[in-house]
Amino acid sequence: MEKMDKKEIAAMMDLSCVRADSTLSEIDEAVAISIEHGVFAIFVLPAHMPYLIEKIGDAPVLAAATVGFPDGAASTAGKVAEVKEQMAMGCKEFDMVNNIAWLKSGRDDLYRDDIRAVVDAADGLPVKVILECHYLTDAEIVRACGLAVDAGVEYVKTGTGWAPTGATLENIALMKKTVGDRCRVKAAGGVADKATLLAMHAAGAARFGIGVRTAKCILEDADGGGSY
Repeated sequence: MEKMDKKEIAAMMDLSCVRADSTLSEIDEAVAISIEHGVFAIFVLPAHMPYLIEKIGDAPVLAAATVGFPDGAASTAGKVAEVKEQMAMGCKEFDMVNNIAWLKSGRDDLYRDDIRAVVDAADGLPVKVILECHYLTDAEIVRACGLAVDAGVEYVKTGTGWAPTGATLENIALMKKTVGDRCRVKAAGGVADKATLLAMHAAGAARFGIGVRTAKCILEDADGGGSY
């Protein structure tokens, strides 16, 4: 049985403040939790990136941003512009939403090039592509993962957290089986407690997008350690 303590769990967490009603006080709370527990990164919507960076200061927490959020239907040029603007602000990592219409329409060329343009614009900074698995068949998930790997992403991610359903063990296992060691898998949405997080980690997820309130509960539960 592999054991995982609170520090290890926190190091896999990305705190998410990307709802339409996420407030600046929620970002403050995310920063405090991240500094206290060693959370890896905090994600905010683009307008709040300067505020997040100011609050983080010199703490070892990554300031991270969404791209094309939440629907993925921004133009490729618009996504590239988002990346460049937020890099100039000091952002260090990006989660971009895929273009679901292009994937479902079989426009693999446009789909791959959209992701690759963001990867190129990020200039070596990590890019995760959000598949929004709720809307995809298993075959589409497999195809999306392959195209994302070809485009050079570091992670494929289950969803935005805005869809009717979030990450599932089945989707994570399928994504991990498809990408193997070519990139990693991030789970978001539905990571409701420590037991779920550990089960998803066992299924292949290496990072977790989690809301502030849920993260607090998971970290409190992890005080005594955890295993699977």
